[in-house]
Amino acid sequence: LHWGGGYTKVWIPDPDEVWRSGEIIKDYKEGDKSLHLKFEDDTIYEYPVDLKTNQLPFLRNPDILVGENDLTALSYLHEPAVLHNLKVRFLESNHIYTYCGIVLVAINPYEQLPIYEQDVIYAYSGQNMGDMDPHIFAVAEEAYKQMARDEKNQSIIVSGESGAGKTVSAKYAMRFFASVGGSASETNIEEKVLASSPIMEAIGNAKTTRNDNSSRFGKYIQIGFDKRYHIIGANMRTYLLEKSRVMFQADDERNYHIFYQLCASASLPEFKDLALTCAEDFFYTSMGGDTTIDGVDDADDFEKTRHAFTLLGVKESHQMSIFKIIASILHLGNLEIQAERDGDSCSISKQDEHLNNFCRLLGVEHSQMQHWLCHRKLATTAETYIKPMSVQQVMNARNALAKHIYAQLFNWIVEHINKALHTTLKQHSFIGVLDIYGFETFEVNSFEQFCINYANEKLQQQFNSHVFKLEQEEYMKEQIPWTLIDFYDNQPCIDLIEAKLGILDLLDEECKVPKGTDQNWAQKLYDRHSSSQHFQKPRMSNTSFIVVHFADKVEYQSDGFLEKNRDTVYEEQINILKASKYQMVADLFQDEKDSVPATPTIKGAAPKISIRSARPAVKAANKEHKKTVGHQFSCYWPSKTLLFCFQQIVKILNLYTPVNEFEERVTVAFIRNIQANLQERNDPPQLLLDYKYMFPVLFPFSPSSITMDSIHIPASLNLEFLNEV
Repeated sequence: LHWGGGYTKVWIPDPDEVWRSGEIIKDYKEGDKSLHLKFEDDTIYEYPVDLKTNQLPFLRNPDILVGENDLTALSYLHEPAVLHNLKVRFLESNHIYTYCGIVLVAINPYEQLPIYEQDVIYAYSGQNMGDMDPHIFAVAEEAYKQMARDEKNQSIIVSGESGAGKTVSAKYAMRFFASVGGSASETNIEEKVLASSPIMEAIGNAKTTRNDNSSRFGKYIQIGFDKRYHIIGANMRTYLLEKSRVMFQADDERNYHIFYQLCASASLPEFKDLALTCAEDFFYTSMGGDTTIDGVDDADDFEKTRHAFTLLGVKESHQMSIFKIIASILHLGNLEIQAERDGDSCSISKQDEHLNNFCRLLGVEHSQMQHWLCHRKLATTAETYIKPMSVQQVMNARNALAKHIYAQLFNWIVEHINKALHTTLKQHSFIGVLDIYGFETFEVNSFEQFCINYANEKLQQQFNSHVFKLEQEEYMKEQIPWTLIDFYDNQPCIDLIEAKLGILDLLDEECKVPKGTDQNWAQKLYDRHSSSQHFQKPRMSNTSFIVVHFADKVEYQSDGFLEKNRDTVYEEQINILKASKYQMVADLFQDEKDSVPATPTIKGAAPKISIRSARPAVKAANKEHKKTVGHQFSCYWPSKTLLFCFQQIVKILNLYTPVNEFEERVTVAFIRNIQANLQERNDPPQLLLDYKYMFPVLFPFSPSSITMDSIHIPASLNLEFLNEV
């Protein structure tokens, strides 16, 4: 090994600049203890070389390559090379987009750029991905073209850390499809698709310390096309709304935009009945401090939100009901809870103006709500007790109720957006756009950040799988000469979180213990996972734990994990809301008859998933309302829903990504194998096929029945005629 001085440039780590470039000024021979470098400011530096590992610094690309619009064109592709190339393109040419093969890397410029007008859309339409400058429109065009050419559904995954610009990128992709796939008739469906954005941002986005317009939920939007590739409809799935934001915001953060939009418009005559004042007056909107965002006019944004509701066909009366429910949540947060002398009970005054407003706006019985906000039922086999609650218990229950009301309203709005975007026309194909939370690490990280980062861990695995794993398997299958690339596999980190006795499993177990605490749970994590390479215990804490994620090490405070996971809402309070004199309020809290909301079964639709509970249902001794996020999947806790959500997301992405030929080959072989096994056994029919294209499959021929949630059966098998085999 011999590195000559004079021309060779390298990158070395630097505490201030992260990476610093230097030129080798003296020949280096293997065994030398240091490299002699000259930096760009002409200072000389001796860089020590670790003789054990002989780890030499990264080589710098020749200047002629720097600024390339595709990172794969660089001679050396490593962290400093990537960062330097992106920096040069951004600072010197104001290019925010760069390719890395089929991946588009975007840098958030934190300003509006004139590169998204209609004429730019037309310029990219019909072009090949490498023919023009990198752009989100080029990626959208590629998906549109592949859908039409290969007659295959497509997915665009928008990922990145919080504040990177994912939601804006997803909006621009949808705008592209709305333009190039404009409906042939006058249905203006593409306008409706775009109109869903201001509504979802109002009810699902909030200011955080990282981002003034941070999505606090994940969404997967499928845009449906007919045989001529015109948009005919759309469908949106949402994941993991951050409900806790309704009742808590950290310093310099805000609640959901809709609360501030409504308060900013409270003086309008039609909103007099809401009894709202400025956002500073309400507990649920003032915790973070400043209730405004620089450069944002909440009243003006509210007009856009209302216009979008109207465009989507939400009636004025329904809009007013939505605003009444949102206002009622603010009043609920301002209830004055008075502790009694014994310390174990408390009360709310009959004259409390916020209680009066809450009950009036929701059309519920005042004295009942006043009583059941401060009491709970405890049922035993023999009799039922009514037990007073302490101030802390009432506050926890009140906050859980506020979160539950908001989550139900959120789901209702999403359902109605989907109704407005639904079509009875036959869908030929679709393009999906996944916009999910970015990786987060704050001063204080809790249950929400844990869920978000777990989601990103799963997405990273998906990326690794498609970019490295499956691609390399294809090369080997085709017997192409290939040196295997050693890539970071984050499965051990995912196992730490979701495997048996992993973090989520131990959390659920602790939630079932009558006197379970956050601290006991943290101790169980230390005992169980201290040897894991992805788990650490902080030196100075007995209640925090560190997870080494692919993106960063994150310290999570265990305080509040159990309460957020249980998410207990009391049955008695829900029953009062069910009896509301306002139909829409009553409808929000009716129990669904089905375990999973029905979705229209159309060709190419996302899988209908049948869920079976992992455990037998156990009737709770006290009637706590189990209609949490987890209720619709027959699970105990939200963390079970969390697990399910990501399995569902990954399943969707696996079905509709460029490698789905690989998926189909695996599936065809699998089904033929099962059929052969069944024929050999001469058993009664055991492979059940349901629906035309997505089939839940059950074959209970082993001691413990095996359930495949959904299997994609390719049309090439011609099995449509089968109901039962």
